[in-house]
Amino acid sequence: MAIVLGGPGVDGVTAAVGALREWQHEGAPTQLHPGDLGWFRRFGPEATAAAVRTWNRDGRILSVGLLDGPELLRLAIAPDAWRDEELARRLLSDIAAPERGVLPPGRAYVEASPGTLVHGLLSEDGWHPDEPWTPLRRDLTDPVDDPGVRIETVGRSRAGVRAAVQRAAFDGSAFTAEHWHAMASAPSYADARCLVAHDDQDNAVATVTVWSAGPGRPGLLEPMGVHRHHRGRGYGRAITLAAAAALRELGASSARVGTASANAGAVATYRSAGFRVLGEARDLRRDA
Repeated sequence: MAIVLGGPGVDGVTAAVGALREWQHEGAPTQLHPGDLGWFRRFGPEATAAAVRTWNRDGRILSVGLLDGPELLRLAIAPDAWRDEELARRLLSDIAAPERGVLPPGRAYVEASPGTLVHGLLSEDGWHPDEPWTPLRRDLTDPVDDPGVRIETVGRSRAGVRAAVQRAAFDGSAFTAEHWHAMASAPSYADARCLVAHDDQDNAVATVTVWSAGPGRPGLLEPMGVHRHHRGRGYGRAITLAAAAALRELGASSARVGTASANAGAVATYRSAGFRVLGEARDLRRDA
């Protein structure tokens, strides 16, 4: 049967998240994680559904895309379909045609693993490598060191604290308690945790959200940030250790995270918490 492009609607996002869970396994290159959709859910169920695209054949989801901004498509593909020529060419044609509702005309970006056939086809079609980013991984077989600070697992009554640290950690962030509640009300949050680190005066100094894809599968840190007034004191390492420990408790086999390669401080923080660099990756860019 032909491959069908669709927007899954609010009810269909759960199926897309389920497919992404199944596609996460050790040894596979990093690609879109169910936690990425979980984090996007802060904008609400309708906005999340509007940002998701699926490609189906014979009733099975073969690829999931997230429009993480109007010009960036983040793709995941079922492991057994990475070299599927029919799928790759359908993805290429849908990405290239603005009227199909995937990407607008002009400058745009696609995140797709280099091992996929569509990555090669996009390169042949004139898409160029963009700025590098660094994926990192920490194995969770062994127990994780104590972070050395008080770690709070955030519940509904403390969403405002979590949101305040987020805004203080990321310039331009508009994250609110309402965003947290929208995110935490989704089914995808059942296997997630929000953590906040406190200093010895009980100030909230760093935060992270972790997302499990299920026992025995890689988990994700998205996002992690340190309050701008408390940087340079080891709180990034502390909250990252706490994140790894939380994922281990959730049964994750490893913890993964990605950051811009130019952000040398973030790379160093993750490495100090036992994460190993997995080379370097680049999105593909189409110029206007």
